[in-house]
Order: sequence, then structure tokens, then C-alpha cells
Amino acid sequence: MIKRIINTNATWTPTIIRLVLGCVLFPHGAQKMLGWYGGGGFSTTMNHFTTGGGMHYITALFVILIEFFGSLMLILGAFTRVAALGVFGLFMGIIYNVAYANGFFMNWGGDKKGEGFEYHILILGMALALVIAGGGNFSIDQKLSSNNNQ
Repeated sequence: MIKRIINTNATWTPTIIRLVLGCVLFPHGAQKMLGWYGGGGFSTTMNHFTTGGGMHYITALFVILIEFFGSLMLILGAFTRVAALGVFGLFMGIIYNVAYANGFFMNWGGDKKGEGFEYHILILGMALALVIAGGGNFSIDQKLSSNNNQ
């Protein structure tokens, strides 16, 4: 089972997708987990999500964990499919619970209540591609799967 999860081909396309997705998500996760980049850190974010946003504690915890550890896993290419599936689920939840009500387009003019879901669809596409392809070149998955083939 683990072999099927980490198996990946030595190709560049998933490598590029994995690195870009991980690097885009990392600052968001670091804001929530560590308070970096102007974020509130773990306790403040949990309070904001649960008290202010009415989110269940476990859901709020998973949001933070997926954005922080999932982005690191993507950058390193460690259990890429698992991390990408977590990101996919997270962004499906964001679309359903938050962004869908704001329409398709992002709020470039600042005249709407919130952001639309066009950005989220891009994340979904990237995450799904990684669930299918795995981590690609220069990933821990590639190293582990090549060790299993020897």
C-alpha cells in the first residue's frame, strides 16, 4: 500500500506543480501555525476559526495542519499524494463553505464581500494532478520508491 502511495515517475511536470503549490501554500500555513508573514499563530487562528468562524475544533485543526505540514510535504515531495489529497479536500471545503457564495471571480476591485473561487479551482487542479502523478523528480517519494525497486 505504501509503495503505491509513494511510487512516482522521474518526470519534471509533477515536480514543478509540487514545488509551486507547496511554496504558494506555505506562507498561509506559516501564518496560521507560527504567526509568520503577519499571521496570528496557532492559538489566535484556532480562536478565530472556532469562536469567530463557528468552525468545529477538529476542522480548524485540520485546516492549519494541512496548510502547514501539507505544504512542507509537497515542497519535499514526501507522501505527495497524501498531502495533495489533503489540500484537495481542504479547498473543496473552502469553496463549499466560503468562496462559492461570492461567485467565480476574485475580488480584484475590493467591491465584493469576499473572494470568488477561481483561485481555488487552480489549486484543485494542481492537487489532483499530484494525486495522479505523485511527486516526480527530486522528491523523497522518488528516493523511497527507487530504493524499493532495488
